[in-house]
Amino acid sequence: MEALLGGLSLESDGGRFRLGGEQRRLVGEVLESGFRPLEPADPVGHLLPEYGAVVERLGEFVAGAPRGRHVLDHVAATPETVVRRALLLGARFWLAGARLLCVGDHDLTSLAVGMIYPQVETMVVDVDERILAYVDQRAAELGLDVRTRWADLRLGLPGSAVEFADLVVTDPPYTPDGVGLFVARGVQGLREQGRGRVLLAYGASDRTPALALKVQNALRDLNLVSEAIYPDFNRYYGAEAIGSAADLYVLRPTSTSLPAATARADRFSAAIYTQGPQAVEARERSQVSASDLGEMRPDVLVGQWPKDVLPEVARARLSTWLAKPYAAKVRQAGVALPAGMDAALVRVLLATRAERVRVVLDEPVELADIAGILEPVYELSADGRVVDAVRRPSDRRDDPVWRILRAVMDRAHGKVANTWRDALLGVDGDLTKRQARALVAEAAPWARDVSLLELPMHRLRELPDAIRECLARGGAPV
Repeated sequence: MEALLGGLSLESDGGRFRLGGEQRRLVGEVLESGFRPLEPADPVGHLLPEYGAVVERLGEFVAGAPRGRHVLDHVAATPETVVRRALLLGARFWLAGARLLCVGDHDLTSLAVGMIYPQVETMVVDVDERILAYVDQRAAELGLDVRTRWADLRLGLPGSAVEFADLVVTDPPYTPDGVGLFVARGVQGLREQGRGRVLLAYGASDRTPALALKVQNALRDLNLVSEAIYPDFNRYYGAEAIGSAADLYVLRPTSTSLPAATARADRFSAAIYTQGPQAVEARERSQVSASDLGEMRPDVLVGQWPKDVLPEVARARLSTWLAKPYAAKVRQAGVALPAGMDAALVRVLLATRAERVRVVLDEPVELADIAGILEPVYELSADGRVVDAVRRPSDRRDDPVWRILRAVMDRAHGKVANTWRDALLGVDGDLTKRQARALVAEAAPWARDVSLLELPMHRLRELPDAIRECLARGGAPV
């Protein structure tokens, strides 16, 4: 609005404004002539009328979706946009037997693709637990082949998503590091670099071309080819700073894209958003210190601890800690979680096989929501921003549900279906491996090919009941 008013010659009269004479005449001539600016052809706009029912249903889903979180740069795309994304995938690519990875899915692209092309196998990776639960709920109602994974992409792509997809769709935070990180993870998610594509939604204000250049430089550093760019393809409810529109990039990897993505993904800043504690402007935050450890003398320090804190103690990166079991035996561990990574707390604790874990966060956290999930493994307590977890003994051997749950949680890096199957065999020795595997698949089809660390919180909450159902199906006492 400031730019518009700055370009007008206005006359004022008692607090009211109007165009100057010459501008008033020119604008009047344009209006009288019926002039309308031409718009470029929409690549799939002609297909949209055929899918009016899908647009209407998506409109209901978008209206009922969890409210956007400004700290995650959430702005909802219009239902028409989401359906057009799906149609563009079908128009440009062969989708029979294809796999799609949605790197973040606040816009519910996974549902639109599934409704139009049910043969597509889709995986949604997101840090927002509410979105994952909502996508699972709607996909189950529609009978779609959509699976969900939790991930903070700054800590890595879930193992089950690596080399999973033929196509990737992402609408990331519109910062250079945000776009670079999400696209890099998308490249890592492609199973064939020579044939895969990453579709990126990105928009910038006409007044910030330097920002758009930084973003395009981030894409160039990943050695990606911009195979196509559709201007203003994506429309949003909000995002007025970019005209409520964003371009759609079709990015094609080269032979050097995956090595570049692997090398650069972990180097992007943790501050990838435009607002909140993880914003670019909030890079300088309070640091952890030796005083946060108190009397604890950990065997390993996980995360970004200052170099002068116990320099003789072994160090591990958060991403490494979550990716694979730590090689050495750990009695006590100290973990530093930076601002905006509170959602990783449960996963960090599950990934740690130690007698005691102290986690230092940027701000105090509410334990009530996670204590029940971790109850079989840890006794939790909190003092301000410091959380202590003390490992419980492996007792209650007479409780089959508890035994299986504890076995799964003790091997959080392993595949849930496998650890569950093995624990089930220990409870019911009359079962064969094949029978045990079938019982697990019936009770929890969402447990296939996934580790405990990748499961969304709603699945972790469902795990005890699913184990109870599995035992009942097998005829074992519960």
